[in-house]
Amino acid sequence: MAGLNRNPEAAGLKWLRRRPGPRSLHPVNRKMSDEAPTGARIADGVTAFLGSWRFIVIQTVIVLVWIAGNIVLLFDFDPFPFILLNLAFSTQAAYAAPLILLAGNRAALRDRLTLEHAAEEADIEEKQNVELLEGNKALDESNAKILKQVESLEQRILELESSILGRLDKLDPKDRA
Repeated sequence: MAGLNRNPEAAGLKWLRRRPGPRSLHPVNRKMSDEAPTGARIADGVTAFLGSWRFIVIQTVIVLVWIAGNIVLLFDFDPFPFILLNLAFSTQAAYAAPLILLAGNRAALRDRLTLEHAAEEADIEEKQNVELLEGNKALDESNAKILKQVESLEQRILELESSILGRLDKLDPKDRA
């Protein structure tokens, strides 16, 4: 028992091994897909298949062949009340229900993680917006100071111009030319 190696490669289950691929960019996808345990990935895959039109079509064809083959006596291993077919459906439901619940729980967890991540991102954006508003407020104050200085300079220029014009008016007309 001690010499048993329980990894998928040693057990001949190479198809269970995670396939290398590009890592997800979003942290929730990384946690829920890239880092998901094997059982969770199997449950997600099975429930994705069980909830597809492909599964419905395949199951419908199998049931029709089963019923037609037993009615026409091609098979004759499950006569009319189709007890074996009912047993197959019950077994399928017994395995499908927990897998669907597991996938539903994982979907709820993924939704919660996505909402938490979105809330964190919104908090970061709100903090950045507050910083930008504070920066804009400081710029507005600085611009107001500069505007006051420009106005005082304009006033000083007007005073100098009127002073120069007043002195020019006092000069003798002969000295102006």
